[in-house]
Amino acid sequence: MEPTMPLTPLPSATPHSPAPTPSARRPRRHPALAAVLSVLALLAAGLGVLAAAAPAGAAGLTQVTSFGSNPGNLAMYEYAPAGLPSGAPLVVAMHGCTQSASDYFTHSGWQKYADLWGFALVFPQTSSANNSLSCFSWFDSTKDTRGKGEAASVLSMVSSAESQYHSDTHRVYVTGLSAGGGMTADLLADYPDAFAGGAVDSGLPAQCAATQTAASQCQYGSMNLTPAQWGDKVRSSDSGYSGPWPRVAIWQGTSDTTVQPVNATELRDQWTNVWGIGQTASGTQSLPGGTTLSVYNDPQGKPAVELYQISGMNHGLAVDPGSGTEQCGSTGSYYIDTICSSYYTARFWGLDGSGGGGGGTGTLPAPTGLTVTGTTSTSASLSWGAVSGAASYTVYRNGTAAGSVTGTTFTDSGLTAGTSYTYTVAAVDSSGTAGPASGAVTATTTGGGGGGSGACFTDNNYNQVAAGRAHQSGGYVYADGSNQAMGLWNVFTVHTLKQTGTDFYVIADGTC
Repeated sequence: MEPTMPLTPLPSATPHSPAPTPSARRPRRHPALAAVLSVLALLAAGLGVLAAAAPAGAAGLTQVTSFGSNPGNLAMYEYAPAGLPSGAPLVVAMHGCTQSASDYFTHSGWQKYADLWGFALVFPQTSSANNSLSCFSWFDSTKDTRGKGEAASVLSMVSSAESQYHSDTHRVYVTGLSAGGGMTADLLADYPDAFAGGAVDSGLPAQCAATQTAASQCQYGSMNLTPAQWGDKVRSSDSGYSGPWPRVAIWQGTSDTTVQPVNATELRDQWTNVWGIGQTASGTQSLPGGTTLSVYNDPQGKPAVELYQISGMNHGLAVDPGSGTEQCGSTGSYYIDTICSSYYTARFWGLDGSGGGGGGTGTLPAPTGLTVTGTTSTSASLSWGAVSGAASYTVYRNGTAAGSVTGTTFTDSGLTAGTSYTYTVAAVDSSGTAGPASGAVTATTTGGGGGGSGACFTDNNYNQVAAGRAHQSGGYVYADGSNQAMGLWNVFTVHTLKQTGTDFYVIADGTC
């Protein structure tokens, strides 16, 4: 567990952040983690290096020195995987107090999913010139409201990135930790027309405070407001706007002493009220790391608000270092090894291609024991364990529904030979509402006579690795045996591999 840190320049602490640059979107109030003086000194030294122009710390993170109006005096850093197509999503990720864009990029795990699922990242950065602890000013109405200060600067960054990457303007998301989480909530309230969704990690409700003094009450206690009063704070942030509203994920440790856990409940009350839905969960689910997920569905049965409560976790961002798809990030100050919050947030937003969660939000649990029972050159057969109360099951191929069955077996046909496909399955209740999806499995169809020497396999780099024909190191993929470089580990770089021996493959683009 991490020690307590402030979110505002006064008591407590939150993650650190350096240098500034422009962008325009409304930041919101949230305490940021503050470190001890010795830590701050080290951060100041390390962060000073980040103030340089091009790469900031971690490989691939680049500073944008001109992005439009910058009334909040922020710095903009960005990352995008090579070959990112037009129309891809955009995610804005905001560090906590005493943190930096580079720090958040390095530890949060967002780069992994940008590479894997194909989207661009923007990392706003504040500095000690704006706030003594390098906190985003979630508690200052001159800086965190629509069209003003840091909020306006973040919005400028979004507009700049959208233009540069030709992003899908209907799939722009924002997330943040601690003070960055507070600003995230403010931005969602200030610009609901610009953000399709958000995630507040160890943060506070939108517009919880308008002064630094009031910030302490938000951070350490309860404001004792009704859901309607919380909802009014959002509605008044962009008066006249009536929807659609952003879909919001809330992450909170139950042992957080920097931002009291009641803030998560208040965030839940705020955004369910904005959506016009009740505060009783549509369903709950147990996740890794002692995490309980409570889902609040919109009238169409799709998750509008998700609340992730992590038992025993103190203040910080939940990460889960490892090479598995559901694992991400690295530990550090205020990066706590429990569960990969970035993975679940990205799936909630549908960045994995599932359309939002890879399943639904019904009360039935996810099926277990999903197994590939056989493949041919054009089909893949699956089986899984029965779920009590299930009327049927929906099978998803690469995040898209491939079919529905009443039993616990399914054969997907009409597939391409020598190709890998990722499958999940969700239980559907009698009302037609699907529950959460199962864990994923990969099925590879046979090709070239069954996959022996001389067989050719055309697929994206992610699936080539999943099928055991290639491996990844440092985010790059290499063919097994020959170790030929195949490019980035993602789902939109495609190669043909030819098997020339046992566990030996060579790149054969255009020759097989």
